[in-house]
Amino acid sequence: MSELITEQQALEERYLRQIFIRSQMTEFVKDPFVMSSSDGVYYTDINGKRYLDGIAGIFVASVGHNNRRVIDAIKDQLDKMSFSPVIHGTNALAVQLANLLAEIAPGDLSAVKFCSGGSEANETAFKIARQYHKLNGNPNKYKVISRYQSWHGCTMGSLSASGLTSRRVDSEPLAAGFIHVFPPYCYRCPFDKEYPSCNITCAGLIEDTIIMEDPDTVAAVIVEPIGHTGGLFDPPPEYLPKLREFCDRHNVLLIFDEIITGMGRTGEMFAAETFDVLPDVLCLGKGLSGGYMPLSAVLCRRHIADKFWGDGKINPGLVTGHTYEGNPIACAAGLATIAEIIEKDLCANARKVGSHLREGLEGLRKHGIIGDIRGKGLFFGIEFVRDLVTKEKFSDDIPIATLIGKRALAKGLLTRYDPHWMSLGPPLILTQDQADEMVSILDASITEVLQEINN
Repeated sequence: MSELITEQQALEERYLRQIFIRSQMTEFVKDPFVMSSSDGVYYTDINGKRYLDGIAGIFVASVGHNNRRVIDAIKDQLDKMSFSPVIHGTNALAVQLANLLAEIAPGDLSAVKFCSGGSEANETAFKIARQYHKLNGNPNKYKVISRYQSWHGCTMGSLSASGLTSRRVDSEPLAAGFIHVFPPYCYRCPFDKEYPSCNITCAGLIEDTIIMEDPDTVAAVIVEPIGHTGGLFDPPPEYLPKLREFCDRHNVLLIFDEIITGMGRTGEMFAAETFDVLPDVLCLGKGLSGGYMPLSAVLCRRHIADKFWGDGKINPGLVTGHTYEGNPIACAAGLATIAEIIEKDLCANARKVGSHLREGLEGLRKHGIIGDIRGKGLFFGIEFVRDLVTKEKFSDDIPIATLIGKRALAKGLLTRYDPHWMSLGPPLILTQDQADEMVSILDASITEVLQEINN
């Protein structure tokens, strides 16, 4: 075997040709972005440049980078056992983490299936829903209703539930049985209505769809409590309670995809608590292990979990599994991450610093191009417009948020951006001074981009 390449060689096209990443590689190799280290809320690339992590890696680094509690827990577990035989049973850490999640989760969400990532978790949620109805004597309930502009993962089932056109079309045709409805996008209501006189049409449409599809064929509704990838949609307060009501009425399971919003992101441990709505199934990932190990989890309510117990001759249990489910090293990271969030009250910090950050973002309205700011806790979306009155977007040849996001990156701030909006979701350990640093960089970036556009 040849010697491993150096960090500096990792910038060279001849070596980058051996890896696929989420970017178009032809463009990426022109100015490759390769990290070397991280600490707290900062990254450092292999050229020594430091970046303020405005998106927690990708909403993952909940307790910050280089967290010694989590790292030490992983090291200790490595000395004991790195893998347990999943086809025969489980391990003590998986049982401990499942019980801890059941303890801190709202309501009777008290049974846990572990996976490795968000896509797997959402796939598992669909299987739980379909198998649950089958065990209940309703084998025809298989359809899943989700939303346009949503993102539930890259595997075929989770991608089929996702409603983001740009990420779906290259993998079509997708799985059958997935139906989409419009999301709660109040700033640009697809029904040309205004809140609150709209009577929450976006929610009512979901019950209409259940009825039109025939409730006897619908297994579940899946939503992100705050949708992210299509533009960060923060629903009106009545929206999720209405979904709960509709699902109860038609014997449909309500699934919350909290891969992003879980583990303190919205200012409570779970967005289900932020909105005070109890789902039947709740999916966690990303911040669950703080980014230190691949780990996700699916929590379900007691009456659902109990259906999978019984005589093995007629009840096969939950028929799904993954090689790395309940991995002891990943579970050690999860236990330590949750302990860090609870003991340091990072949910309260997300609320406090999030409020301060939002105040700073509101101050950026002075530039005259911020149409909407939405989100909760330390999770925000900013939509940019050319005209504040008409909400007219910038033209396609001026992808304003992309230009601002790239300028901010050059100044040392990581954000997530699309042509017309960007989002922020820094580690939950963020301080007010660091929030001010984020706003200052965005302020300068917007100023410079507008000057270039107007000249």
